[in-house]
Amino acid sequence: MHVDHSEVDRRTLLRAGLGAATVAVVGSELAFPTSAQAAAPGADLDWIISCDEWDARPPKDPLSVSAIATNKIIVHHMAFPNVTDYSREQAVKLAHDCQDLHMDGNGWSDTGQHFTVSRGGYVLEGRRGSLERLEAGDRQMISAHCPGENGRAIGIENEGTYVTETPPKALTDSLVKLCVAICRQYGLHAHDIFGHWDFRTTECPGAAFYRQFPELRRRVHAALGTTLGDVPARRWPDLWRFVNSPSVRVVQHLLAFRGYAVTVSGTFDAATVAAVQDWQARNGIAVDVDATLTTPTWETLVPELNQHATGAPVTAVQEILATKGYAVTVTGAYDHATRAAVQDLQALHGLPRNGKLSTSTWCTVVGGSVRESFRRR
Repeated sequence: MHVDHSEVDRRTLLRAGLGAATVAVVGSELAFPTSAQAAAPGADLDWIISCDEWDARPPKDPLSVSAIATNKIIVHHMAFPNVTDYSREQAVKLAHDCQDLHMDGNGWSDTGQHFTVSRGGYVLEGRRGSLERLEAGDRQMISAHCPGENGRAIGIENEGTYVTETPPKALTDSLVKLCVAICRQYGLHAHDIFGHWDFRTTECPGAAFYRQFPELRRRVHAALGTTLGDVPARRWPDLWRFVNSPSVRVVQHLLAFRGYAVTVSGTFDAATVAAVQDWQARNGIAVDVDATLTTPTWETLVPELNQHATGAPVTAVQEILATKGYAVTVTGAYDHATRAAVQDLQALHGLPRNGKLSTSTWCTVVGGSVRESFRRR
């Protein structure tokens, strides 16, 4: 993780419906003064170990509350050892080690994420104030877990490293419980759960763990009692000009395929912003001030592909599949390995295993979720 120095301009502030006199800009995030938050009755969250209970260090600098509504959960792995000590004492040690790393190593004001889940299934508050805000269910603490999303995404770190291994059941059970509580308090849904690398160029949350995300979402969906009718056909990642990720590279490949002079870098640069906005204008889509990849933007940009396809769109698919742990080679030709990887991804999300890049399959490739994924198995 690193500190993001992108600026939120006045148009973004106005789009959020907030007057400049009521908010400040903290890094790239809009912030309320903490005193501006009204308390609200909260749920019973006593099972979350608070900062006071694990004796957290005080923040080095004042912390702020976001002025932007929370719209997603971002799940991480910590890239810490996969310990076999599942005790509460280990969970507390983990919280201290993480805070020390973030404050002393990264130079952050406090722990970067809002909440932490240990391999033993203990849930701890990370950034101070996160539990209070969750109880109120109004706004979140501005965090440091995912630059560009720190003011609108609840970050959850999970103890361990999950590139080739998967988390223990105690961890995943507690992660489901925490995600359910967050969804209830902030009015979110299971399809609002994403991985860190959907919005940032990183190996987090690990390929093995990420394969479990469709099941994670299904479990949260079931616990919330959500009906299929409440699930959108496709929930795309709402990439915008403050993020960089493998999915941004996909967007850039597709824009180049559509004739735009953009560099495929994974960084949402000025040329990418201009190209996205031009594409929106040309296709009768509301032009977004921050070049957000809205659902209509994604669905007009992605081309349907079959096994005979070649070129930039295939390269885009191969690159992101390789990033997410699939054994594919970037050739620009839709070969057998690419088709097998696409079929595996389709099976994970409950889509027909035909190996074709339909609009729904594209959505899962870039980190989104589809309604079919929430059907009972």
